Amino acid sequence: MQVMLESTDRIVELITPDGVIPARIWEGTTASGIRCHAFVTRIAVHKDADAAEFERELAEVAPLSRGLAGVYDTRMVL
Repeated sequence: MQVMLESTDRIVELITPDGVIPARIWEGTTASGIRCHAFVTRIAVHKDADAAEFERELAEVAPLSRGLAGVYDTRMVL
């Protein structure tokens, strides 16, 4: 499966057995057009890659879509 994701401005806290982890909500669509979202806790590029452009783009965030804005509390339980 391929998914194209866009970073949003919403950060939630995931409660896990190991503690609380912040996660940014990313929104996107699958290759077949199904809307979805992901809770991203970590993202990185290879240590040998020039990450300057990646870091600039990572700083760009969009507002969470209206359809998801009221769905998530500030905490999510896994």
